[in-house]
This record gives sequence, C-alpha cells and structure tokens, in this order.
Amino acid sequence: MRAPVLTFTERGIFCPAGGFYIDPWRPVDRALITHGHADHARPGHGRYLSTRQAAPVIRHRLGDITLETVCYGETLWIGDAEVSFHPAGHIPGSAQIRVAVKGEVWVVSGDYKIVPDGLSESFEPVPCHSFISECTFGLPVFKWADQSEVAAELNGWWSANAANGVTTILGAYALGKAQRLMTLLDPGTGPILTHGAVEATNEILRAQGYTLPDTIRVTPDIHIRDHPGALVIAPPSALGSPWSRRFGVSSSGFASGWMRLRGVRRRRAADRGFVMSDHADWDGLLTAIRATGAENIYVTHGYTDIFARALTEMGWAAKVVPTEFGGDEDDGTTEDAA
Repeated sequence: MRAPVLTFTERGIFCPAGGFYIDPWRPVDRALITHGHADHARPGHGRYLSTRQAAPVIRHRLGDITLETVCYGETLWIGDAEVSFHPAGHIPGSAQIRVAVKGEVWVVSGDYKIVPDGLSESFEPVPCHSFISECTFGLPVFKWADQSEVAAELNGWWSANAANGVTTILGAYALGKAQRLMTLLDPGTGPILTHGAVEATNEILRAQGYTLPDTIRVTPDIHIRDHPGALVIAPPSALGSPWSRRFGVSSSGFASGWMRLRGVRRRRAADRGFVMSDHADWDGLLTAIRATGAENIYVTHGYTDIFARALTEMGWAAKVVPTEFGGDEDDGTTEDAA
C-alpha cells in the first residue's frame, strides 16, 4: 500500500516526502500557510511559505519572520513533493494547497467559500484523489442569501439610522469580513469610520492594489458630531464597549454565518444580525467536494461528525480529522474570524 501524501500529527498536517507542515499549530521548521487568520498563521515556525497576496498581512501579524512567497498556480518542488497554491475565495490571498507525490494528489482546502465576493480571489476547484475540507458550516440549515440581498439589508439599516441621527456601528473581523462589508456599503449615505485594527488591514490591502472605499480612522480626537450619518466598522469585541460609547446614540450590527441560528445575535449584544460568511455553506461545501473528484474526504473544524456521516451516506469515503483550527468564525466570538 502506498504511503499517504499527508499525515495528521500533533503538530499539524505533515508531508513526509517534503518535510513540511501545512498550517501547523505547534512550532515546526517549515510551514506552508493557507491564509493570514490567526488559527492558520501562527508564530514560532522556522520558515514560512504563503501566496504573494497573503504575505503582507502575515508579516504584519507575525512580525520579523522568514517568509517566502509563491504565485497562485506556480509549481515548486519541496523535497520529493510537488506543491502549488490555488485560490480559496475565503479572504484576499487565501489559498488551497495542492501536494502531489508520485502521481497521487492531495489538497488542503484551508478555509474557503465558492461564491465570488468581488474582493477575494475566486475559488478554483482543484482535482485530487484526497481532499481535506473544512466544514465550519456543515449543516443543511446553513444556506447563504445572495450577497446583493445582504447589501440591501445593510444599506437600508444604515440609511434609516442616518435619517434618525443614530450612528451605525458594525462589528466585523479586521481581516476579510470588514473589507468585504465595506465593498457592499453605499458611501453616499455617509462617511465610513474604522477602528484602528480594521484600518491597519485596509492600508495593507490598499497598498497591494485591492480596491476599498474611502475610510476614516477613529482616533481619540475624532468627534461623531463632525461626521453625521457615519457608519463605524470595528472588531466585534468593541460592540457595547467604552470605545463604542463615544459615538453617542447608536445602533449596532454584526455579520456572520452564525446569525442563521437563533440566540446568537443576543449573545453578541447586537441590535441587528446579518447572515453572511466567508466560509462555504452546506451547498457550497458539497459543490466544492464534488468538483475535486476526490475519492477520500477528510473533514475538519466544524460539524465534523455530522458532515462526515452525511458524506458517507452520499457515497464518499469520509473521515474526521482532529485539528486545532477554529478561531475563524467557529463560535462567533474570536477576533480573527471572518
């Protein structure tokens, strides 16, 4: 029997033929990184490899690291393994990682969504024999509306608030979700103000050529009276905090796939919930898996047991893989989710 291309270890997903790990959660010598969220790009590794588009954010978050980059679709050899990175559609720069050894191909999805959002590089299915897939939203209840519907909801809420002299505060993760929401807003309604963590990411992405609307960084000397009708984008932890109370009378909102479930908006202390995720919904997961043509599916971080059982009933050879991913919208509470 041929040895597997990738194995699952206490440090992370390992390629014996190449001597590297993919998104390892404990320090290793060589780490291939799918994207810059904190549960996938962790400190402490000797060498990093990511897409050219993901690198600036990873450097910003991890500091002085040894980081090499690769273009989407570019092939390189690491030991006896052929490696390439392919768009995952999750956030700008995110990638699936294809690893081939002696003709056998495995793909690690990282986090992904298959519907183009107008900002991230669009998901591309990668044919393979074995596919390691996230399933953050691996239940049939999770189905996303068209992005245009979410945009109409957001802008209607903002417009009504502005007309009533109420400041709109939108909780959104600093990398990915915040920028995606910005592209959906109608800047004619009023100015868009941003928390420093959000604006730092904006500056990095703008410098790379990603198109974002004009924004104003919130500083201690900013007065909301000088920005009537404003919408403020801040990390979710800022909702209901002393930082947000500086804006006077306000209405808060939060955008997440978890808004599909009852009670989540209440736990987020938000007035409005918008169902939108940078992860694939149930149909998106199944569509992506079918497109790979893979015989073996390994599911990780999400509703793994339920999703694996459903895939098995549909005819796939599906297994659950324990990992330490999960800071990315898994429970709607972490700072780096999207």
